[in-house]
Formats: sequence, structure tokens, C-alpha cells
Amino acid sequence: MHLETERLVIRPWRHEEAERLLDILSRMEVMKWLGDGEPVLMKDLDEAHARIDRYNTERDQPPLGMWAVERRSDGVVAGTVLLLTLPNAEHGEVEIGWHLHPDSWGHGYATEAAAAVLAHGFDAGLPEIIAVSHPTNDASQAVMRRLGMTDHGVIEKWYADPSAYFSITAEQWRAACGGFEARR
Repeated sequence: MHLETERLVIRPWRHEEAERLLDILSRMEVMKWLGDGEPVLMKDLDEAHARIDRYNTERDQPPLGMWAVERRSDGVVAGTVLLLTLPNAEHGEVEIGWHLHPDSWGHGYATEAAAAVLAHGFDAGLPEIIAVSHPTNDASQAVMRRLGMTDHGVIEKWYADPSAYFSITAEQWRAACGGFEARR
């Protein structure tokens, strides 16, 4: 998959970007929001290369995948955006998510990338896309609200820890998408 927005390119991670991935996933301020339990920081470049291999395997199931979010202005990877089946999904529920380097926070990149990936998922026929976050991750929940997602409160379903649960259907997206159009 290759998507372009006004400021971003969403595309597969490349091995020459392993150092940037390590820089992102070795930071407590990023990892504290990802997954269940205690954060596990990435330790070295070998682990980063293995993760890129995993990301590139996971994207082999369109429209699902994990992609790099590259800033068009300077070619630097801001972070990752994903569209994956939720863990412990009973009905194939699909989750959208993102995690960016702190130097890319506060610029609207997460919203812009997620909007393009939502459009990609809905164009491929997904009926609904879910977003979850740690209940105290106000920044991610603000992105979910900007995307027009509905807040369903806190749920204890897909992850071991409670999660803030948001969703949007294809119909809601089409009615609310406004300027969130990705160029292919």
C-alpha cells in the first residue's frame, strides 16, 4: 500500500529506517501507551530489523497492515499507522492505531495518517473500524474524536487492561469525512 496526503506518505517500513524505528520504540513516553502490562522497550537494531520484517509480513493481508508515516517535507519517518485485527477478536474486529516519535507530536500527523488509513479500510469494504487506547491517553482519544469516531467508554474486552473504546462505521465515515481524502 502507498497512500499520500497533503503532508505525509504512508508506505511500508524499510530496513534502512531501523535506527528511526529503534529511536521511537525505545522511548518510555511512546511505549507506555502500547500494549498491555509493563512497557517493553526495544533494545537494539536487530530487534528493529525483526520488527520491520514482521510489519512487512502483516501488511500481506490487505487492507490490513502496519506502515511507516513519512513526512513529505523532509522524508523523515514520523511513526507508524496500523490497521489490524484486534487481539482476542470474536468477530474479526479491526483496529486502527498509531504511534509517532515525540518530535512529530502536536502537528496533526496522527489524525492525517489515520484518516487516510480509515479511507483505505472503508474503500476495501470494512464495515467498521475500532480504535482503543489506555483510558488516560487523552492525546490519542483527541485524535479519535477529530476523526469523528464515537466514544463508547471504557471496555475490558480485547486487551487484558481496560481500554477506552471508540469506533466508526463506513456510513459514519462517509458522512463525516469532509476533507480527509487520501490521494493514491
